[in-house]
Amino acid sequence: MSTPVNFLQCLSHHSDNATSISTLVYTPINSTYSSALDITIQNLRFLTASAPKPLLIVTPLEVSHVQAAIICSWQYELQTRIRSGGHDHEGLSYLSEVPFVMLDMVNLRLVAVDAEDETAWVQSGATVGELYYRIAEKSKTLGFPAGVWPTVGVGRHFSGGGYGTLLRKYGLAADNVIDAQLVDTQGRLLDRESMGEDLFWAIRGGGGGSFGVVVSWKVKLVPVPSTVTVFTLQRTLEQHATKLAHQWQLLGNKLPNDLFMRVILHSHNSGPNRTRTMQASFSTLYLGGVDALLEVTKSSLPELNSRDRTAPR
Repeated sequence: MSTPVNFLQCLSHHSDNATSISTLVYTPINSTYSSALDITIQNLRFLTASAPKPLLIVTPLEVSHVQAAIICSWQYELQTRIRSGGHDHEGLSYLSEVPFVMLDMVNLRLVAVDAEDETAWVQSGATVGELYYRIAEKSKTLGFPAGVWPTVGVGRHFSGGGYGTLLRKYGLAADNVIDAQLVDTQGRLLDRESMGEDLFWAIRGGGGGSFGVVVSWKVKLVPVPSTVTVFTLQRTLEQHATKLAHQWQLLGNKLPNDLFMRVILHSHNSGPNRTRTMQASFSTLYLGGVDALLEVTKSSLPELNSRDRTAPR
């Protein structure tokens, strides 16, 4: 029998819920294989016929399916790739130069928020946006310091560190992970206590898939004010973008921790003749109201010439 057939039998043998296995596995002979593979790929260069393809795509519904996939991959000497949101532009979660199985966490996306305890359990297939949404359903004064792109999967985001707009006050997403459920290379389900502090440290920034498959994460929620202020200010070279960017580099670390500001440089067509120039975009989040923010920018970066443009209500 072929490897896919043997692998499917192996999954059924090692899963607690074997009856659903056949509906969770895609092989190249399935009509829906290509759509299951391509749906979250962000780098279009990998949407080609020549790009390496997995022998099977497994989309687990429960922990035992993940355990079975790991055990069977070892048994048939197949490499395992793990995908949560698909924002892996290098393709490491869905490409390999050797025969491999892709474990797509798309069905494991439960988010359980405990506002009273100020914690949440979030499965690796959930997106950053889903986590934010579930937190906001329970509290208007709790948040979590993760990224700005809502469709990024938390599995890779947390395991890679997790850079976001609250980092100056609360650190990276990984800094606020307080427990996790990990399936190791032997198929064992481990939590923080049973995996030990060294491994727990490694999965928070050491890269997803390096040490096993993190099924879910327990995160510490952080207090945020009910009112926050955001703005994006754009300046071209002709509008002294170079001077502003330089001053931001000198003063950025001295700004209050409630203020996050990043600068993105990109090409821009300016003026009536659409002359090519460079533009700096200053994107800002402030944990507080607009009046307090204006006081900070006026004293620290007056060249931004920011002012309250809030429409009267």
